[in-house]
Formats: sequence, C-alpha cells, structure tokens
Amino acid sequence: MKAGIHPAYDNVKVICACGSSFDTRSTHKGDLRVEICSSCHPFFTGRQKLVDTEGRVDRFQKKAAKAKELQAEKKAATDAKAARKLVQ
Repeated sequence: MKAGIHPAYDNVKVICACGSSFDTRSTHKGDLRVEICSSCHPFFTGRQKLVDTEGRVDRFQKKAAKAKELQAEKKAATDAKAARKLVQ
C-alpha cells in the first residue's frame, strides 16, 4: 500500500434511533446515526414493527375492518333470508 493516499480508518460510534449504540471502525468522520439497527430490526428481534408512512397502515386497517363489517352484514342478511324461507 502506498503511504498517504488512503483515508484514515478510525473508531466511530454508531447511534441508532432506538437508543442503542456500538463502536465500529470506518473512514467516516464523526458519529454515525442510523434509523434501525440489529437491536430493533424485526428480522433479528422476531417482533413485528410497522412503520407507518403517510398513514398507509392506518388506512389499510380501516379498509380491512370495513370489509369485515360488510361480510358480516351480508352473512346476516343471507341467514335472515334463509330463516324466512324455513318459516314459510
């Protein structure tokens, strides 16, 4: 390796949004700030964590709840119709 042409490879501290931090080495100067790390990533923790972007998750859950209600109403209507047929 030629001397003087490579960037400095120093210790840096990585700080996650969840509050976790660890030390590593990098050519980056100063601390690194990340949004997600191995302490809070669902792949490593086994927990599901929904990141709501522009309310998309909330809108989907409302849509799913409405669809369930409509299915329940249709089933109730069909059951009532079948009950009326049995009475006649």
